[in-house]
Amino acid sequence: MNMLVDGEWRTDAYESTTDDGSFDRQETTFRNEIRDDPDAQFPPEANRYHLYVSYACPWAHRTLVTRAVKGLEDAISVSVVDPYRDEDGWQFTPEKEGCTRDHVHDANSLRELYVRADPNVTCRVTVPILWDTKTDRIVNNESEEIMRMLDTEFDEYATRNVDLYPDGYRDEVDRIIDEIYEPINNGVYRAGFATEQEPYDEAVDDLFSDLDRWDDVLADQRYLAGDRLTEADIAMFTTLVRFDNVYHTHFMCNVQYVREYDNLWPYLRDLYQTPGVAETVDMGHIKEHYYTTHPDVNPHRIVARGPDLNFDAPQDRDELPGGPPSDLATAASVDD
Repeated sequence: MNMLVDGEWRTDAYESTTDDGSFDRQETTFRNEIRDDPDAQFPPEANRYHLYVSYACPWAHRTLVTRAVKGLEDAISVSVVDPYRDEDGWQFTPEKEGCTRDHVHDANSLRELYVRADPNVTCRVTVPILWDTKTDRIVNNESEEIMRMLDTEFDEYATRNVDLYPDGYRDEVDRIIDEIYEPINNGVYRAGFATEQEPYDEAVDDLFSDLDRWDDVLADQRYLAGDRLTEADIAMFTTLVRFDNVYHTHFMCNVQYVREYDNLWPYLRDLYQTPGVAETVDMGHIKEHYYTTHPDVNPHRIVARGPDLNFDAPQDRDELPGGPPSDLATAASVDD
């Protein structure tokens, strides 16, 4: 896989699998924090920070969902890369539907921004990036941390009173996010990029064992942490919404479709129908990226046609205790 090494672009520098054929995800590099503190290096401000994302990437998608449900669109701007990623990495192609130019620097590629932030950087070039326009540098490129910062540090600039990390739920939210990461969020990649049978089998077993367990949990509660929509649900959503269209086929996670689960499928539709969320889902970008960007998995780069899922179908999850924050519930009733 391609990466920057001492600021130079290399196409042979990163092995994505270990000697036993297991998928190995590299750690992210930029891990600064935005904090609502007078002494913070990066304090929250409107129109100071910029998100670089791909609609195709589930990690970047987390930050888009958080931004949308909080109502931070006017406070934090966004640039969207092309879903097709070739040997040159993520590119800006504003002429393509759903893509934009780089609104901050007019760069042609995402790697230019990494080098701009650190001319000697050694890392993979990934989305999302949270960029500080005032100091002209990357604040953070770890999706979970960006999601948390958008959720907890920008309430002053949010148009919706939505708390996805509420008091009384925080330990449980942290536990669930950690718990679903390896078997589910990263598990689909562990299966799809495995190059030996044993690590593939292990990944698939872990994945569907956890999906089965959460399907049981969701029989009696509306959300992963109970009766409140939280960051944990967003972390689960961006994997589930891609599952039947991509991971089931492309990554050979074909034991079962999400739409065949009694509770995960209506839970997924419930999240999709939460105000602001559907607008962050671009299934065209998602399918183009996965089916055309991994030639080792799909050498002919043929994009699978189906399935055509109705995420707007009724789901009756509101019969369970709890529900979305009042601002989101009000927005939903207005839309109806």
